[in-house]
Amino acid sequence: MTELNQNIDPAEIHHFRQLGKHWWDKEGPMKMLHAVNPIRTAFILDCTELTNKAVLDIGCGAGILSEALAFHQAKVLGIDMAQEAIEAAQAHAKTRSEPWLNTSLRYQLSSAEDLATSQPNSFDIITCMECLEHVPDPLSIIKACRTLLRPNGYLLLSTLNRTPKSYLQAIIGAEYILKMIPKGTHHYEKFIRPHEMHEWARSQGFMLKKLAGIQYHPITKNFSLSQDVSVNYLACYQLTDK
Repeated sequence: MTELNQNIDPAEIHHFRQLGKHWWDKEGPMKMLHAVNPIRTAFILDCTELTNKAVLDIGCGAGILSEALAFHQAKVLGIDMAQEAIEAAQAHAKTRSEPWLNTSLRYQLSSAEDLATSQPNSFDIITCMECLEHVPDPLSIIKACRTLLRPNGYLLLSTLNRTPKSYLQAIIGAEYILKMIPKGTHHYEKFIRPHEMHEWARSQGFMLKKLAGIQYHPITKNFSLSQDVSVNYLACYQLTDK
């Protein structure tokens, strides 16, 4: 089992550090995250109420999702292991004029595991989007989420299914043909099949509440929710035995 503060892949951290100044360029290398963010937010809102909830955004990057959650009146802490991403998140928050950002959104350089040792039972909702496929031990993060969540809390995850279709679309298509994300962002062997995710979640006392696929429309360049989970998928779990 990976030790708490070592559940990082140095190559992955280096990759995302190089993107520090590009995170908020909606036509830059992170444009896919900006395009998919509205449906991620909609999925979360369909699963649970955000108003005045304590939310942890694991692997927050430069805060694309964190800001959206704070906009819906959640009290958000975004954490990431890339210092450059945290700095980009903090810098972007300062450019916003909304007064709620001063009290509703914070960022911290931390792993989920380390935070679990200092802030157990502190959050109503945890989001972990496009993160689990970038760490050596995804189950370690799910275990940390169990510790971090309050009873009946919600865990919302998104990742890539390990299928030939996801390899063609997420790596060959998105990285090399459409160039929607930087080359080398994804590694097929790290993709997670839904049944694997469900088994990890069940082992930590989580019950699946909702599952949806993410579909990309190349003509309109938009994303939508789908029943097809063969490429990207979103999952909502609730902690039921704590």
